[in-house]
Amino acid sequence: MALQNTNYEWMGMDGWMNQVDLVGGYYDAGDNIKFGLPMAFTTTMLAWSVLEFFGRKKMLMMHEHKHEERLMVHEAVRWATDYLLKASAHLLKLSMFRVGDPVADHKCWVRPEDMEMEMEAATPSTVYKVTPSDPGSDVTAETAAALAASSLLFKDPAGSDHYSNALLHAAEKAFHFANSYRAKYSDSPLLHSAVCPFYCSYSGYLDELQWATAWLYSATKNSSYLQCAISIAVEDDCDTFMLGYQASRN
Repeated sequence: MALQNTNYEWMGMDGWMNQVDLVGGYYDAGDNIKFGLPMAFTTTMLAWSVLEFFGRKKMLMMHEHKHEERLMVHEAVRWATDYLLKASAHLLKLSMFRVGDPVADHKCWVRPEDMEMEMEAATPSTVYKVTPSDPGSDVTAETAAALAASSLLFKDPAGSDHYSNALLHAAEKAFHFANSYRAKYSDSPLLHSAVCPFYCSYSGYLDELQWATAWLYSATKNSSYLQCAISIAVEDDCDTFMLGYQASRN
């Protein structure tokens, strides 16, 4: 079923308490909460999978029926990227990374369709955000990676790249924010209880910064991103990523 055909009333509630539109994206596990870090990583990997699988011309020739499947997975990625675009729309002032109350939501397993009757008592759509004073390089850089990878996915061979360009522009802004205000979001006194023990940043933020630069270099061919990735790996002794998609095409 196409995602644009599932516009039920309950989909329009996220972010209403903060007077922002945060409809879209995906809930985490079996509760009605959106965690930005795993959602962004999932989006990056899904976009990469499509680029890798459908990018093989021989495979496309062998499986012409895959076109419909590709359109469906494009919709699945866009459901996430539309949300990530809205969540990062106010950079460089802030980036919204989570919707929902983790403690309340983990105690209330209901269908999204039933959220309205439970919302006031058990599952408020609380919005959490990173700011220059409470930064989160990990979640913001992961968002940048998701947007950059998806910009490649939505790049139109015919030259109509409006959505792809919007994703790439947002990715570069998100990375600039993440790199300019370096810190783990779980280290923030205001955010720690909102992300731990659920998705604490145990390994730091350098791996996400490098992950983002790799995808930004892949999307822009701007050598400054490549140099940034190398400097993070060398100077900061960061765990490195191997971008097979990029390596196999250059």
